[in-house]
Amino acid sequence: MPEPGNFVQDEQPLLVAENLGKTYGRLVACRDVSFSLHAGEVLAIVGESGSGKSTLLQLLSAQLAPTAGRVSYRMRDGVLRDLASLGEAERRFLFRTDWGYVHQDPAQGLRMAVSAGANVGERLMAVGWNHYGRIRDTASSWLERVEIDTGRIDDAPRTYSGGMRQRLQIARNLVTEPRLVFMDEPTGGLDVSVQARLLDLLRNLVSELGLAAIVVTHDLAVARLLSHRVMVMKGGRVIETGLTDQVLDDPREPYTQLLVSSILPA
Repeated sequence: MPEPGNFVQDEQPLLVAENLGKTYGRLVACRDVSFSLHAGEVLAIVGESGSGKSTLLQLLSAQLAPTAGRVSYRMRDGVLRDLASLGEAERRFLFRTDWGYVHQDPAQGLRMAVSAGANVGERLMAVGWNHYGRIRDTASSWLERVEIDTGRIDDAPRTYSGGMRQRLQIARNLVTEPRLVFMDEPTGGLDVSVQARLLDLLRNLVSELGLAAIVVTHDLAVARLLSHRVMVMKGGRVIETGLTDQVLDDPREPYTQLLVSSILPA
């Protein structure tokens, strides 16, 4: 778990979910979820497959419209805005500036046919950068930062390994120094040794940049290493929440106890 001293809670939350829910006909994917996230805080959402954690992440990142409740985000002017009140252009602007989204499959978060440098540089151009040399130098710096050989800056991601693609996706997301990053199973599908290296990289970057992050994972080791706080989901509901060490070392709910004991399948 990140050192407690690395996170000092601001008085005003960065993101607030209130009685959030999503239904598809009679199917309840997510219901009655309420919490606040503060700047610099990392929250892990855990649970087995079908628990509603990925649906919740899509609701929080405004990729799905809620059936009930609302999500509010504190803009840079300090005003807490209901995401449903934002226009499409405003939401796109958030994703270019304040937000990042790391997909489990990096092919969803990268342009596979253009160079690694272009993938990172595109986000810089989206926020107004227009000097080619500066963009390329910054892209090269970020490749080095995520442990990718800068000599491969002109290679397309399709020529990269899975771990390299995921590190490139991280660089693409973090290059504009967002305030909040959403991560959907960021180590899923990677070999154990690659996972460990990626987790170490993520932990260091999140701490160094002071990012707020919401991480969806079925892997409790990921939650323990990255997060300050854990939310456990079952059947679309949050059944337990608390400080990461507290929840994982002394779980209150029987379902959480089963998860921690690795009895339930991921």
